[in-house]
Amino acid sequence: MLFNSLSYLIFFPAIALVYFLIPWQKVRNLLLLIGSYYFYMCWDPRFIVLMLGCTLVTYLDGLFIDISCREDKEGVALKKRRTGRATLYTTVTIIFTLSVVAWFKYANFLTESMVSLFALVGVQLRIPKLNIALPVGISFFTFQSLSYVIDVYRGKTKAEKNFFRYALFVSFFPQLVAGPIERSSNLLGQFQEKHRFDSRQAAQGAMLMLWGYFMKIVVADRVAIVVDQIYNYYSSYEGVIPILGTVLFAVQIYCDFNGYTTIAIGSAQVMGFSLMQNFKEPYLATSVADFWRRWHISLTSWFRDYIYFPLGGSRCAPWKRYRNIMIVFLVSGLWHGASWTYVIWGGLNGAMQIVGSLLQPARKKLLEKLRIPVESFGHRLIQIFITFVLVDLAWVFFRAPTLNAAVDIIWRSVSVFNPWVLFDGTLYTLGLDQVNFWVMILSIAVLLAVDILHAHNVRIRDRLLEQSLPVRWGAVYAILLVLLIFGVYGPGYDAASFIYFQF
Repeated sequence: MLFNSLSYLIFFPAIALVYFLIPWQKVRNLLLLIGSYYFYMCWDPRFIVLMLGCTLVTYLDGLFIDISCREDKEGVALKKRRTGRATLYTTVTIIFTLSVVAWFKYANFLTESMVSLFALVGVQLRIPKLNIALPVGISFFTFQSLSYVIDVYRGKTKAEKNFFRYALFVSFFPQLVAGPIERSSNLLGQFQEKHRFDSRQAAQGAMLMLWGYFMKIVVADRVAIVVDQIYNYYSSYEGVIPILGTVLFAVQIYCDFNGYTTIAIGSAQVMGFSLMQNFKEPYLATSVADFWRRWHISLTSWFRDYIYFPLGGSRCAPWKRYRNIMIVFLVSGLWHGASWTYVIWGGLNGAMQIVGSLLQPARKKLLEKLRIPVESFGHRLIQIFITFVLVDLAWVFFRAPTLNAAVDIIWRSVSVFNPWVLFDGTLYTLGLDQVNFWVMILSIAVLLAVDILHAHNVRIRDRLLEQSLPVRWGAVYAILLVLLIFGVYGPGYDAASFIYFQF
């Protein structure tokens, strides 16, 4: 069930209404659990067993850790928690959960890589490709359950005794299939609270949902038409056109993914739940490291807390810190997809941060010599532009179908100088007619303006809620009209899927 489908527009109001009509919290949670499992089963009912299995294993591990810690001695030092049976239980659970992900997501990738590796030394292996369907959202709900297990093991959170409440934490429908990846310290406790209907909170959530729909069906799905045309037929384009395709892909993936999480956060807020922020104006970042503090925050913080810090983080020798950064971003690339293009994308982002760190002293000296204020508007603008170019360069590998295609697209972008194609009508042959092309440009300009306002702590929805009732409803109807008139609903008016569902 897609957020931008008629099914969800019926499902969500119905479940929210019944949720507030039920006076008992346990029954409310049961309703949300049943609704969440139904939501997931709308894709493929078979994989509900997989999610239930991961939920059961991690739930039992939390209980085993709790029991083993009590048996060792109640209230012992934290390092005592990391010994004996608790360590064994947690290790087995992590291996089991990651093995499930590896089987569904990486089995064919590993066999194909093995065949290619042996081919380099003249050995021809014949390994048939496995017919494995990828369960939607598997990387999200498994990482969420693993964070719970590790936090219980570390003594940062208590083991949840109520299985149904824990199962709801793993499967909560707004953020189930594409995040944000929640922590038990934030979300699990909210299922014990009784949420009363709050009209202001519901209005804020509804406005967030409308903005998420704008990003998805007005911006992302319209931009996708041009991006697909350029990247699917990249050998037909050169110079400015492939550059335009890459810039627009940066917009597409941001609006597609942020659109999803914005709808998710808004849906949860309508019912009184608070989900973590997942994006913070990433394309206004002043360095690649800053970009990753703003992009997919829930995943970045997950890798930071459960991989980067355990490896030593930044409190170690510089070469070890750089090693830790590369490990995190190579793993991040592999998390996004079973392809070497994703691994290289992750490696490029890691390498850019390392190079940026190495060049920082020289950059600082140059600014002092030229007497350029670090906080000046001009300097920040240059930093934002350079960061956007570097991030876009990496996006080529993320979007291209193969490594050869990515290299070819980059070469075609820099080998020809043809800016006149921006003015000779070529732009209107890329899948959108002239009117739709300028609707796309205008919608991107609106998106940029809103991000700039957010960066200056100006929240439009909060300002709208301060206005009179006619103004508020007028704004809502205006947004609905924009969505209805300018939304892209796919071939035959089928809802277009979100990009991050494949991860």
